[in-house]
Amino acid sequence: MSRVLVVDDDVQLLRALRISLRAAGYEVVTAPDGTTALREAATAHPDLIVLDLGLPDLDGTEVLAGLRPWFTGPVLVLSARADSQDKVAALDAGADDYVTKPFDMAELLARLRAAVRRGAAEPGEAVITTDHFTVDLAAKQVTVDGVAVRLTPTEWALLSELVRSPGRLVGQKQLLQSVWGPAYERETNYLRVYLAQLRRKLEPDPAHPRHLHTEPGMGYRFTP
Repeated sequence: MSRVLVVDDDVQLLRALRISLRAAGYEVVTAPDGTTALREAATAHPDLIVLDLGLPDLDGTEVLAGLRPWFTGPVLVLSARADSQDKVAALDAGADDYVTKPFDMAELLARLRAAVRRGAAEPGEAVITTDHFTVDLAAKQVTVDGVAVRLTPTEWALLSELVRSPGRLVGQKQLLQSVWGPAYERETNYLRVYLAQLRRKLEPDPAHPRHLHTEPGMGYRFTP
């Protein structure tokens, strides 16, 4: 049974989420503010976190900043803020997914299941090695020539999707849905930006990538 920490200052919503998540088989811990969330995350050891941004004491991005140095599980932001800049800021701060309020409970549960799946390494595919960098899916770590490289959670999610399908074309829509969610399947500019960042960090010559290839108009391909 996965343990989920739900952080929201809306008492009625918190109660509804507790009931629905428990019915779906999750063990649920709740927090009404950011300070309590950080304490519960440290003591309850949740497997994943559902986080509101508009908290009474701390902004959700501040909570993410406090979590990400040590919490490696998925964080799904659940917020009334629908502006794309807020979404990008939350994803860059460490969120794995973003759902806007009001939301459909079935979709939220599907997003949580997808986040848990992305966080789990596939048997036999724990370590992927190229002649320049190594990706350890189980440890969520990337090294270049033996030196650890820091990736943002979004960069990691995108890279892990690609390296799990070596040599195969991964379509733009599939990547956008897997990393950002169904609402982002037309935001192909996200892929261009984040692939460029990954190439700068991982490729020996980012302008002429050897491992992270673009298939124009279709998607991307990882070549070991």
